[in-house]
Amino acid sequence: MAEMQLSLFERLKKSASAEWLAYTQHAFVQQLATGVLPESAFRHYLAQDYLFLIHFARAYALGVYKATTLEDMRHSSAAMSAILDTEMALHVKFCEGWGLSPQDLESTEEASATMAYTRFVLETGLAGDALDLHTALSPCVIGYAEIARNIIADPQTRLEDNPYRPWIEEYASDAYQNVAQDARDHLDRLGDERLTGIRYPKLVEVFGRATRLEADFWEMGLNCAS
Repeated sequence: MAEMQLSLFERLKKSASAEWLAYTQHAFVQQLATGVLPESAFRHYLAQDYLFLIHFARAYALGVYKATTLEDMRHSSAAMSAILDTEMALHVKFCEGWGLSPQDLESTEEASATMAYTRFVLETGLAGDALDLHTALSPCVIGYAEIARNIIADPQTRLEDNPYRPWIEEYASDAYQNVAQDARDHLDRLGDERLTGIRYPKLVEVFGRATRLEADFWEMGLNCAS
């Protein structure tokens, strides 16, 4: 009974707890929290995240197509618009502070880890329905909010003189936490409409794989440090 009282996202997270732990407590995250992450690792991550955002805008465009109600269409359309009209510009400005020009970002070659996760999300959405798509998106959208909250609450975190403090505070902000909560609520609504007991294991598979691919994205950053 208690299991059913959890939100769909919390149920999925509990069912894929090992993958979730590996993602949210990855060495990249821990080093970022204490300010010891190599700057080359963070710059590589930022450049790849630019490409990541482009593909996620495509995923939300697919979400509009896969939606079956106007409310769901508007949800995905708003998310796509936020990425294209706001987040991309903010990301470019943030990258410039790390020595990455718009031209650098445009000429960045897509890493295998970036390709693996973004194509998985798109292929999951193409093959399935809106619930499959938003389940695949959720580890990123909701996970970043949880990671930032955990970093802020951790006594081992060093914010003073931490070059990654702006990144941490951006995802810990009320604005982004609200984005994550909206994604949780939307996933719950889709689950109420479409989830059956027989379907749940497949959804866990999608969530677990997406979470593993998120951890691989962090690992990519560490491996490219120089």
